[in-house]
Amino acid sequence: MIKVEQLSSLSSPRRQAILKRSSDNLRENMDRTIEILAALKKDPEKELAREYGPAMKKAGGKFDLKRFLVSEAEFEQAVGQINSSLIDALGLAYFNIYAFHKAQLGEAISSAEFSEGLLAGRFVRPISKAGVYVPGGRASYPSSALMNIVPAKAAGVKTIVVATPPGEDFCARPEILVACRIANATQIFKLGGAWAIGCLAYGLGGLPKVDKIVGPGSSWVTAAKLAVFGEVDIDQPAGPSEGFIIADDSADPTHLTWDFLSQLEHDPQAAAVLVTTSEKLAKEVARMVNQEVPQADRADIIEKSLANAAILTTPSLQEAFDFANEYAPEHLQVVVKRPMAHLGKIENAGSVFLGPWSPIPAGDYASGTNHVLPTGGSARAFSGLSTDSFLKKTTFQQLTKKALKDISWTITTLAQAEGLPAHAKTATVRLAEKPKKK
Repeated sequence: MIKVEQLSSLSSPRRQAILKRSSDNLRENMDRTIEILAALKKDPEKELAREYGPAMKKAGGKFDLKRFLVSEAEFEQAVGQINSSLIDALGLAYFNIYAFHKAQLGEAISSAEFSEGLLAGRFVRPISKAGVYVPGGRASYPSSALMNIVPAKAAGVKTIVVATPPGEDFCARPEILVACRIANATQIFKLGGAWAIGCLAYGLGGLPKVDKIVGPGSSWVTAAKLAVFGEVDIDQPAGPSEGFIIADDSADPTHLTWDFLSQLEHDPQAAAVLVTTSEKLAKEVARMVNQEVPQADRADIIEKSLANAAILTTPSLQEAFDFANEYAPEHLQVVVKRPMAHLGKIENAGSVFLGPWSPIPAGDYASGTNHVLPTGGSARAFSGLSTDSFLKKTTFQQLTKKALKDISWTITTLAQAEGLPAHAKTATVRLAEKPKKK
């Protein structure tokens, strides 16, 4: 059961509980994750056979590293296992996601002369190889395949390697394979958890070594990504899904009820918060949520995630936005009169959904924006996945002799202060050289 509370009257422990939302067991998993990664490094075939050998045998045949790679025959079989409407929906989603991310690309090179003879600039290059993890455990998320592969493709990444867990038949989920094919992934491997992340990071088990690993997953996957960070880059330590709604009396309570429940059905640790200036709206949403939960398809999950939910009232929209900025949600819905006028109040959010016709699933699936977003308050410092996530930005400079002379005093003074005389000499030795005779 959920009840209406006043934002200003929340006790300090209750306020902190809402802000903290769910907690994961990353620390508990980290020790075991490190053990798995160490075993992979020591003898990858032995460790992979220990974990996947029984499943391969059950599915028919012996353990073989080559069976991790999805074959063309498996792709063809997958296409026949899903209906054409899903393929069409994935195609339309791909089109919008690609168009949005391609439009993010700026100039490949930029430069300016900041003083006479001192040219400085930056050029942009994509990383060479990206690893994408696509979950396949509690639920199947073909949309996640699109959201992680497409920005890499739009950025110009040449090799995109996908890892996704196999089922009991040692096949990947067909809808995920079709999504990967639509998004033009280079290779797909049937591997899950820390084993997948380790193989991508270290180039083991027949998988190529990648430069960066992206994609959501369980706390085991997140722990593994954190453990290999430095060996490769990662996107961010993603956690359970969360939605924050700011609404006034113009909002429809039925819409908000399903917006609220749509976040809570993700996972037992998911979170949802509604802050509204209308007490009537708050009470009606609370009543409808409590009414719908027992009969919901994922009632067992929602009943647990309600522990991370809240419906709050406040007389001030400004107070609602202040609390949203403190919460720093993954998804922020603004369902108020003239929502665009309030955009300037938003400081911390992964993705923003404005107005009554912009539910969060629009961004999850079809509008083109990315649904791989910062969670757990990390929107204070992190951005969602984008083409920038797959780009390297390299600076360059070219100086004339006069430009070097103009800044040589700065170079030598700072180099000497830091006890690095050879640094200073690189400038002075050039300026002391006599002109060469023609």
